[in-house]
Amino acid sequence: MQNTTRGWINGFIGVAIFAGSLPATRVAVADFEPTFLTCARATIAALLGALLLIILRQPRPAKRELASLAITALGVVVGFPLLTALALQHVTSAHSIVFVGLLPLCTAGFAVLRGGERPRPLFWVFSLIGAGLVAGYAWLAGGAGSALGDALMVAAVVVCGLGYAEGARLSRTLGGWQVISWALLLALPLMLLLTLLTFPAAQALAKVSAPAWFSLGYVSLFSMLLGFVFWYRGLVQGGIAAVGQLQLVQPFLGLALAALLLHEQVSWMMLMVTLGAVVCVVGAKRYAR
Repeated sequence: MQNTTRGWINGFIGVAIFAGSLPATRVAVADFEPTFLTCARATIAALLGALLLIILRQPRPAKRELASLAITALGVVVGFPLLTALALQHVTSAHSIVFVGLLPLCTAGFAVLRGGERPRPLFWVFSLIGAGLVAGYAWLAGGAGSALGDALMVAAVVVCGLGYAEGARLSRTLGGWQVISWALLLALPLMLLLTLLTFPAAQALAKVSAPAWFSLGYVSLFSMLLGFVFWYRGLVQGGIAAVGQLQLVQPFLGLALAALLLHEQVSWMMLMVTLGAVVCVVGAKRYAR
């Protein structure tokens, strides 16, 4: 199997894992305060990542790599989880999920700026069409929104795209799962402190539902750690800008999960836009290099 094909397979597994993040976060913020949720998920994932680094005896990153790890941590450990948790207090799960379709443009843009990639012009055409389809769907059928919620989601997408591209660039030398593990560990002192400071009172903790606890576990283990193991590996193997286009499919995988878990309606419009997004992914893949 060619390395590029492996990259697309690993990338899709990562996207499938990430697709459950926003529905799970939506469930979790019903019982957990957003800051606590963000810090707790990062703390749990950091401890698991540290355990992996110790067991597998991974070397420490070089000093020159610390700045890139800090950028990665800012984007995917702190920025995206916190901003989406705040946004989900103002918009529905369906409305927030479709914004994720704008991630490929951000990831590709930062890949050009930070990763040195130069995709062909038709790559950008397919990317813009795909992003336009997703943005149009968000406007027509995304559900009730708010200016603040939308602004928070846009900010979340931008910082996440930066974190994806920077982490993937660093993965070329440091390794995929090592990057997210070291980024989590770098943010651990602050995340642990904030977790303790925002820890719910005993009375509030007793009222937390089982789905909220399950959702906290999902975003901690899968969204924050395991998803990145596959995602960064896929970006390195298949190219950041190219495999990054798989994010166009992520909103619709997430909406399918939202329909299953949160009982939201799946419309024909969603299915048609999903098909269009897949066509754009195929086209972008063809002209990515």
